[in-house]
Amino acid sequence: MGSFGNWLRQMGQRIKTGFLRFMDGRYGGDKLNITLVWVSLAAYIISLLIPVAGIKLLLLVVYYGILGWAIFRFLSRNIYKRYEENRKYLRMLERLKDKEHRYFDCPRCRQPVRVPRGKGKIAITCPKCKEKFIKKT
Repeated sequence: MGSFGNWLRQMGQRIKTGFLRFMDGRYGGDKLNITLVWVSLAAYIISLLIPVAGIKLLLLVVYYGILGWAIFRFLSRNIYKRYEENRKYLRMLERLKDKEHRYFDCPRCRQPVRVPRGKGKIAITCPKCKEKFIKKT
């Protein structure tokens, strides 16, 4: 009985080592991947509940597409691009949660500029290139 337990433990260690070696140099998981998996799971569950064949097929295509994208990101070796995607996603989430400010992009240099909400039409000066533009907040 003890030899089977040792064998099982060694096999588990070999599988773990092999997986770690396989994942070496790959991106792995992040907040964007977690969101993609949850969205794909929601699309799959909705597809199970809808009896219309065309909509069901469309939701299954969405499910497989988003899940495929999440797996691609997880196994990608282009770590810098995946990091940038996740950073943009987190910045977008932060902007959605910020109820006190509006965000505009400078028309000249595309620098994001944060201004307070509810001030009406204001003149905004870009901190990077000093371009002035008027927006309604």
